[in-house]
Amino acid sequence: MSGTQTLGRAIDILFVLAESRSTLTVSEIAEKVSIPESTAYRFIQTLIKNGFVERKGRGRIGLGLRIFDLARSLSQQIERELLTIARPVMEELTNRTNETTVLFVRAGSKAVCIENVTSRRLIRMSIENGRVLPLYSGASGKALLAFESEKTIEEVSKMFPAETNKQTLLTQLEQIRKDGYCITLGEVDTDAFAVAAPILDTQQRVVASLSVAGPIHRLNDDVVSSTIQYVKEAASQISQKLGALI
Repeated sequence: MSGTQTLGRAIDILFVLAESRSTLTVSEIAEKVSIPESTAYRFIQTLIKNGFVERKGRGRIGLGLRIFDLARSLSQQIERELLTIARPVMEELTNRTNETTVLFVRAGSKAVCIENVTSRRLIRMSIENGRVLPLYSGASGKALLAFESEKTIEEVSKMFPAETNKQTLLTQLEQIRKDGYCITLGEVDTDAFAVAAPILDTQQRVVASLSVAGPIHRLNDDVVSSTIQYVKEAASQISQKLGALI
């Protein structure tokens, strides 16, 4: 087996463990990667030695701390690149709409604001960096959730509050995927509207949502139509700069 093939098998094992979201036995790993159990065992021993996987109880294998350190570093790198690309686009979007522009990323079952450009209007929305919202409430969160995997949506759905109609939300998410944007009125703040669109990476995965938010009293048909257009264009522009094929 060549060095490239060896690396490929090791990466396959890491992906299998990541996708399982649990621990697996050597036999289960071998079956999923389609290699002999003895071969899987040798790869796993090497990965354990380097901290990428760990033994998690009797006969169980799980991801090691080092892989999480790498994931964290990669996430921070992507976030820095995202902010560098997004900031000037957000400033232009705020100039075009005269409303506050915000950038949210997913963190588990939450949406977290990592950047904002506040409107200069006297009456305006103000959203600070670090603001946390549930994925199932508000345009920013829903624009993220709608483009996540079915498994993620199902997991988040288990956290819905009692007053949230799950089927209604799933229908909304389907519509968001079809339209490419989400608009909410008074959902997070009773006096505010928000329009959000997803930002995609080179693998067509959602990495963030871009939103415009402002007071509901400024909304009319023309404002809604133009804001949706501007937000979708801006999100697409950032996605393309990240390498997405749009």
